[in-house]
Amino acid sequence: MISNTDINNRPDYDHVIQDIADYVMNFEVTSEEALDTARNCLMDTLGCGLLALRFPECTKHLGPIVQGTLVPNGARVPGTSLSLDPIKAAWDIGCIIRWLDYNDTWLAAEWGHPSDNLGGILAVADHLSQVRLSKGEQPFTMREVLEAMIMAHEIQGVIALENSFNRVGLCHVLLVRVASTAVITKMMGGNREQIMAAVSQAWVDGSALRTYRHAPNAGSRKSWAAGDATSRAVRLADMSMRGEMGIPSVLTAPQWGFYDVSFSKTNKDQALKPEAERQFSFSQEYGSYVMENILFKISFPAEFHAQTAAEASVILHPEVRNRLADIKKIVIRTHESAIRIISKTGALANAADRDHCLQYMVAVPLAFGGLTAEHYEDDFHKAHPIIDELRDKMEVVEDKRFTAEYLEADKRAIANAIQIFFNDGSSTEEVLVEYPVGHRRRRQEGIPLLEQKFKANLATRFPSHQCKTIFTLCKDQAALESKAVNRFMDLFVIASV
Repeated sequence: MISNTDINNRPDYDHVIQDIADYVMNFEVTSEEALDTARNCLMDTLGCGLLALRFPECTKHLGPIVQGTLVPNGARVPGTSLSLDPIKAAWDIGCIIRWLDYNDTWLAAEWGHPSDNLGGILAVADHLSQVRLSKGEQPFTMREVLEAMIMAHEIQGVIALENSFNRVGLCHVLLVRVASTAVITKMMGGNREQIMAAVSQAWVDGSALRTYRHAPNAGSRKSWAAGDATSRAVRLADMSMRGEMGIPSVLTAPQWGFYDVSFSKTNKDQALKPEAERQFSFSQEYGSYVMENILFKISFPAEFHAQTAAEASVILHPEVRNRLADIKKIVIRTHESAIRIISKTGALANAADRDHCLQYMVAVPLAFGGLTAEHYEDDFHKAHPIIDELRDKMEVVEDKRFTAEYLEADKRAIANAIQIFFNDGSSTEEVLVEYPVGHRRRRQEGIPLLEQKFKANLATRFPSHQCKTIFTLCKDQAALESKAVNRFMDLFVIASV
């Protein structure tokens, strides 16, 4: 046997890739809860995108790469007059959805925002619906969009349950690219082989680094990274539909595969993980679990680990608003993930830095009684030095119970507790909020508020009659599911950007 050569027997696709393809090809969505939640998710996600159009730092990214480009059967970007090729449309839709950090969230070993996948799903569905109609064929229905959302949520979320990409320094938008690629290739008519080829390409792309999400480099890339990922998925799906070959052992190939290159070292000290820990672990099969348990950001446009902290701060606001100068100490009890992601001191450089700072997201509602996207802007921050004064008085401590219950499958709590201490020795009662309004345990309370949020976001972009038409349709499960995608997208077009 010659030892200085590689054995070139082409392997079967990695089981992780085969499982994703089999799920997308064969799973039948039967869960009424998942479909109902997907409908609410659709409303909330589009509303977040419409609200983001108020911010020039977001809208400067939108539109064709070459101005004046005209695209036959172009995919529309909700809230604009843009009609783009589906790759750029996916980028733009994904960008506006994610810009304000206000769309849904999934928290486990890895974090993420599965509705980011809607950028690619909606762009492709709109474009292909128009192509089909031009050929005398039936367009996609919104039921098919909801089913694609459920499957994309599931792929991203189930992988995230036990596999932490953040601990090896990688960004969760990798999972957006993988999930979007799988469902979009199916939407394009791909067979099992084509789906596996496309998904393998998504893995071989590797991952962006998380550095743009953390101090001292937190910035606006975190607001468009998911749009970039779902757009890349459209491109990879298209390439595979054109016959591009896959990379079967992209995950498991010794030395060159994803596991050995990107998943083998710890983020902290670059020590090698034991080989058994370099491969993904799965605790359940794909179904509709993730959509059924998704977390909605209803109350605040804020990183999700701070949602309950902001809620506790709003509760405390009436008691402390006239005593801010007399505060000696603010103690925040929280969970380990919040400390690792969003606890930071020192100067905050931009809006994206502020909406990922636990202390900032506590200080603003303590002082002002609420937290909106405008509260992160430079002008607001500069005008209110009390925010940084309060930040300087905060102590953040981990509660081991909070950390444990954050990971328990039957709880998935995201707890924060806040207590204020004054210079005269008095203090408030500690306010503890374990589950945010958007949690499955608070669905009955949360959905009416989600609908109010959607109405308010619609009103930022459309006249009242158009808002009423859209909301009425989105409230009616049967009517929405039967709606042709192109007709649905017609409702979101305006005369100018």
